[in-house]
Amino acid sequence: MLDTIKQFASEFFVTGDPLILGAQVSIGLAMVAIVFVLTFFKKWGWLWREWLTTVDHKRIGIMYIICSILMLFRGGVDALLMRLQLAMPGVEFLQADHYNAIFTTHGVIMILFMAMPLMFGLFNVVVPLQIGARDVAFPFLNSLSFWLFFFGAMLFNISFVIGGSPDAGWLAYPPLSELSHSPGVGQNFYIWGIQISGIGSLATGINFIVTILKMRAPGMKLMKMPMFSWSVLSSCIMIIFAFPILTVTLFLLFLDRFAGAHFFTLDGGGNPMMYINLIWMWGHPEVYIVVVPAFGIFSEVVATFSRKKLFGYSSMVFAMIGISVLSFFTWVHHFFTMGSGADVNAFFAITTMLIAIPTGVKVFNWLFTMFRGRIRFTTPMMWAVAFIPCFVIGGMTGVLLSVAPADFQFHNSYFLIAHFHQVLIGGVVFGYFAGLYYWWPKMFGFRLNERLGKWAFWFWNIGFYICFMPQYFLGLDGMTRRTYTYDFDMGWGPLNLVSTIGGFLMGIAFIFQVWQIAYSIKNHEKDTTGDIWDGRTLEWTIPSPAPMYNFAITPTVQETDDWWERKQRGEKPLAPIPDAKLEPIHMPKNSAIPFIKSALWFFAGFGFVWNWMWLTIPALVGIAICMLARSFSYDTDYYIPVDEVKRTEQLARGAKA
Repeated sequence: MLDTIKQFASEFFVTGDPLILGAQVSIGLAMVAIVFVLTFFKKWGWLWREWLTTVDHKRIGIMYIICSILMLFRGGVDALLMRLQLAMPGVEFLQADHYNAIFTTHGVIMILFMAMPLMFGLFNVVVPLQIGARDVAFPFLNSLSFWLFFFGAMLFNISFVIGGSPDAGWLAYPPLSELSHSPGVGQNFYIWGIQISGIGSLATGINFIVTILKMRAPGMKLMKMPMFSWSVLSSCIMIIFAFPILTVTLFLLFLDRFAGAHFFTLDGGGNPMMYINLIWMWGHPEVYIVVVPAFGIFSEVVATFSRKKLFGYSSMVFAMIGISVLSFFTWVHHFFTMGSGADVNAFFAITTMLIAIPTGVKVFNWLFTMFRGRIRFTTPMMWAVAFIPCFVIGGMTGVLLSVAPADFQFHNSYFLIAHFHQVLIGGVVFGYFAGLYYWWPKMFGFRLNERLGKWAFWFWNIGFYICFMPQYFLGLDGMTRRTYTYDFDMGWGPLNLVSTIGGFLMGIAFIFQVWQIAYSIKNHEKDTTGDIWDGRTLEWTIPSPAPMYNFAITPTVQETDDWWERKQRGEKPLAPIPDAKLEPIHMPKNSAIPFIKSALWFFAGFGFVWNWMWLTIPALVGIAICMLARSFSYDTDYYIPVDEVKRTEQLARGAKA
């Protein structure tokens, strides 16, 4: 019996690596600390009522953002571990299999569990406020989307302490991801963690398309809608077409591993290149899914802090829609070396070059918006300005990669790594940082400390260029990605050392940001007007933080940048609302079903990972019961009485007068 337990424990827990042992101890201590604090301060009921069961889009957005920051830390630690391993020739800091697991988890976490939730967090916080809605179209589905993401991310993340992390790369190419090369459970964690969270992402895309199309304030025609909301609509259109591809692809890989199918195994008549085509049919639109909302953020930030209307509004809209369409016709540029033939390569080379045109249009729109503007270099504006040269370099190197003959040199090299991070960090991360700083007062009622924010900004930017510029030259010098170690005679040591220093500077920048948040919570600059940045759109017409119902009365929109135009006509922020205009406000009730159902998906996925049908089947039955319970839930909404609305508004506006 004891031997059986020992055998099971040795397979269940990851052992033998001091770094992972330290992580296991840290996770255990953190869980004990969380339970102790919640119990000591008697906060379990508060946590359940206010957060775990909430359907309020603003709180769901905040939870997305918190998860994203935690995943940025996890993915960033992975990156620094890789840079330590590669800092000098012949380093033996990480074992080869551990290094493979780290670069796999780093990629998955940063794209799917850091960038996506940060994006969804800003969707949730901002879009209903910008379009004058009181919530999203489907609040229950919104809560379910978050918890599916959360439990999918947790399922993936526990793999590095239980069972073992996947190590076949962040896109899990066969045959590396098949049973022949990954016989353990790591790849199973990959499949089910992404599947569960991906369902939530697809549901979010559907939810925000309906919200934007059906819930805009009276008078807000599509061509009067704020540019961030346009970017969200464009991104969600891509989501609903791209994520089903990912779901089907991973399901086919699941059948290969669990049911003995051979969709992607050559010896069984399958084709690994079919998987690579499918995964990139999702993967390249995914890049634009996360970067297009950043374009919307820059549009809002640049217009606000230049005190000018966005230049070329219509061209920006058409550029975003053009990107949404063209993003589905570029995927083969990721494997020009596959041998598809000159005609296929030429077609995808041309489409890749074409997609650079609407992207370039945006850069000129922002530059002309700033031209002769009264620019204020606040922290959000600094991130927006820093983005432009960074993304231009990323775009130019992307055009280089679109040249099929040249790609035979660049393919699979560190040149590609540098380009990818140039676009994803310089475009996505810089953009979402700008949005986070910009809308932080609307979420929490106070502004983040500008001095610490600028320290973080400079460390991020200087560290970024020091880290990734050398990697272009390393790629041209022949260093391939997934390189675990190298010899002195390769000549790569100095540039790798410089790159590692840059990585740690970005780590210092993250520390400054955490310090900035903690400092600002203690010594915050309160938003007393609801319009702390002198903004242009509807979210700045209401108190900060926004009331649970968002708008006491539904706004009416007459033109683009409606709030800015109203201010030019003399309207003041937080003007008193006549009592006669107030009515009871219809709101959705909280629900425990999304949390419970998503937790059951976690257990079902965990059962699939270990092939424990005794766990999977009851969890799936529980999911069906949750669906049935929701079908027969009729008491799902309520009205906030006028007196309560009046008290809330008086408190917010009186305290902020």
